[in-house]
Amino acid sequence: MSASVRNRRALTALFAAGALALSLGACSSSSDSGTSSSSPSASAASSAAMSGSSTASAAAAAGQPFGAACAAVPKDGAGSFTGMAQDPVATAASNNPLLSTLVAAVKQAGLVDTLNSAQNITVFAPTNDAFAKIPKADLDALLADKAKLTKVLTYHVTPEKLAPTSLAGTHKTLEGSDLTVTGSTPDFTVNSNSKVLCGNVQTANATVYIVDTVLMPTS
Repeated sequence: MSASVRNRRALTALFAAGALALSLGACSSSSDSGTSSSSPSASAASSAAMSGSSTASAAAAAGQPFGAACAAVPKDGAGSFTGMAQDPVATAASNNPLLSTLVAAVKQAGLVDTLNSAQNITVFAPTNDAFAKIPKADLDALLADKAKLTKVLTYHVTPEKLAPTSLAGTHKTLEGSDLTVTGSTPDFTVNSNSKVLCGNVQTANATVYIVDTVLMPTS
């Protein structure tokens, strides 16, 4: 067999192999396209959820507040995130309309100066709605009992600043007993029943986590 014949046969074999590869690639692409288009809504929902979680995690990592309720915080003025960062925690809370019941309780217990003068603390701050969950007679009795009120309020404070990355776990409170936080950014729960609504809020001397249920010490 001549060399030219052998070369022609080799080229023919190469072209045939290339055509087969192109055909297989087209089939594979068509199959993948059909699969991905079968559930666009599920894919979009998953992407949106991942994006929301990633955004909250990125905000926390950058030292920014996170959580759905953060949108209810004033955009400017003394009660805004920027304004609260300039004042010690009790003063900062007094400028935030979400926390007026808490502020009244802190004043009733005589803890304003204590909280404002403390350094590097974390405060779990119940919203007005959190206090509204307590039956009125029970809340009135609590507000009238300074010793018990002080115990409850100091149970909401830890003597160290807790960043979102170190929030999950068990922490000693100023009241003396422990509280436990589970979850991860942006979904944290305190003592299994109090959700963090807006977290990583900075004041001049504290990190604040706004919660939806008042925390009660076990003893």
